[in-house]
Amino acid sequence: MPDSMAEQLQRDMVCEGLLECFHGLKQLDRDCFEALVGASEPLTVDEIADRVDRERSTAYRAVQRLLQTGFIQKEQVNYDQGGYYHVYYPTDPTKIADDMQRILNDWYAKMGQLIQEFENKYDETYTPPQSAES
Repeated sequence: MPDSMAEQLQRDMVCEGLLECFHGLKQLDRDCFEALVGASEPLTVDEIADRVDRERSTAYRAVQRLLQTGFIQKEQVNYDQGGYYHVYYPTDPTKIADDMQRILNDWYAKMGQLIQEFENKYDETYTPPQSAES
């Protein structure tokens, strides 16, 4: 069962924890993202796999999750003699932060709506207990 909101707020968090919190990304996904951020140029899946010490297929799945969430971008590189391969690079951190802020705002609005629904539902039927002195 997930931790309660109160428990999550008491826990020490680092900014990379947002990757898990907002998008459900795993440690391997974070490792791949950090490998791309630390690279001086875009990387292939094979290069990413080498940097995180994982099999190519495992790294590829992490790269696909990062693409889905918009944390990285893919670019096709064409060979002169025909054929191509893909390289990956991190998305601009400002865009990622803006997307997370939008998700947070949407979540906050939804929670506010649910809290109001809770209050409306139970306020109608709430009867304060009679005090012992009455």
